[in-house]
Amino acid sequence: MELELKGITKRFPGVLANDRVNLTIRSGEVLGLLGENGAGKTTLMNILYGLYTATDGDILIDGEVQDLKTPGDAIAAGIGMVHQHFMLVPVFTVAENVVLGVEPTKAAGILDMQEARRDVREISAKYGLEVDPDAVIEDLPVGIQQRVEIIKVLFREAEIIVFDEPTAVLTPQEVEEFFGIVRSLREAGKGIVFITHKLDEIREISDRINVLRRGRIVGEADPKEISEEQLAELMVGRPVELVVAKEASKPGDPMLEVEDLIVLDDRNHPNVDGVSFIVRAGEIVGIAGVQGNGQTELVEALTGLRPALSGIVRLAGEDVTDDTPREIHRKSVAHVPEDRQRSGLVLNFTVAENLVLDSYYDQPFSKGIVMDWDLTRGHARKLVEEYDVRTPSIEVEVRNLSGGNQQKVIVAREFSRDVKFTVASQPTRGLDVGSIEYIHEQIVKERDAGGAILIVSTELDEIMALSDRILVMFRGKIVAERRPDETNMTQLGLFMAGVTET
Repeated sequence: MELELKGITKRFPGVLANDRVNLTIRSGEVLGLLGENGAGKTTLMNILYGLYTATDGDILIDGEVQDLKTPGDAIAAGIGMVHQHFMLVPVFTVAENVVLGVEPTKAAGILDMQEARRDVREISAKYGLEVDPDAVIEDLPVGIQQRVEIIKVLFREAEIIVFDEPTAVLTPQEVEEFFGIVRSLREAGKGIVFITHKLDEIREISDRINVLRRGRIVGEADPKEISEEQLAELMVGRPVELVVAKEASKPGDPMLEVEDLIVLDDRNHPNVDGVSFIVRAGEIVGIAGVQGNGQTELVEALTGLRPALSGIVRLAGEDVTDDTPREIHRKSVAHVPEDRQRSGLVLNFTVAENLVLDSYYDQPFSKGIVMDWDLTRGHARKLVEEYDVRTPSIEVEVRNLSGGNQQKVIVAREFSRDVKFTVASQPTRGLDVGSIEYIHEQIVKERDAGGAILIVSTELDEIMALSDRILVMFRGKIVAERRPDETNMTQLGLFMAGVTET
């Protein structure tokens, strides 16, 4: 199969998201798609998958123009998509998730789960996916859940498969396993689109790389002949420093002290189980771990969003265990939440309004019961320029920005304040290399000014590059503490998987 995007253009009010994009995807190859935030990658793939309709241009399969108005049309045409955020029902089994919506039936319309299980086993064996059809999704690690998503796509006979940031929540070992799966799919004749911001991964797995910048294809590269530095410059339009430049830390007095903290999750299970650690002024402590091992509940407890069952949290020597989010915020704490849309933004508020979400009620933005909108808008314009937020206007609702630019709004709001302690959970998730470079510089600058910083990230290269000390969480506990010069990504990945004897 050969799939062509010809002259694809997509306009939104005030935004040209895709500008005459030409792209070819062939069976039996992996096409890497790179682009900075707001470059148009997601819009382009949403058009391909029938979620958006192009303003202009055509989609062709083997030379025939396709009319893909819905995801159902795309699936029928042999196109599948594995989203970054998995589309699975947690309480269903693997087999139930795979056949959902296209269930096999016996006589009288009775669901044939035996056939569903058999289909899952056959696909698993053919592509080396190794999944138990009867396992319940919520009991599976994220790497196995991703395999279920791939089986779903293959069950629907996809010939072209789009992977959107597929390694974002995987350990290094799981990434290698995933790459093995991608290679087996390629060898079976599937066409793969691999969307990522990780330059090393796209060079390793791709046969060709296309780069989008500001809605246009600006280059095609052979991964064997182009360096990461050249790719970064092609993507951003300027040279990018890929290595975090920082001097050795000079830790001061304890800023954050956590003692025997126990925090329950939404099912009343202790997802933070007796955790103790210290973050000192002038240092960056990184917490590594596969998503779902207690990091979310820990950060929520530290920022007042979730009550602790027991234990103590001190900030600059003061007990803040039972403080509200606003009380903690007023103690000069910045918070970059992991879920930007649920916890970091009000989606139907404007960019300007979101940039003062945590300070609109204080001076200088508030004058009693009236806001100073001129000052607020001036503040917003300054931050949008400084943090390179790609938006047509500060009056645009933030829901209309790309995910990466939504993240920039949060980072700009939190990092522009005078803070003593920063909690940053997945601070560069979804950001391009240029934006990552800038955010990392700001984090190091904050540390060098005497701030204490706690970074929670599933990106091990980020943890290794930024941290002065690294803690690893597994099943609610701190299972390892290392300095970056005492460990490597392989060892950290093993700790993240629960292997403590390394």
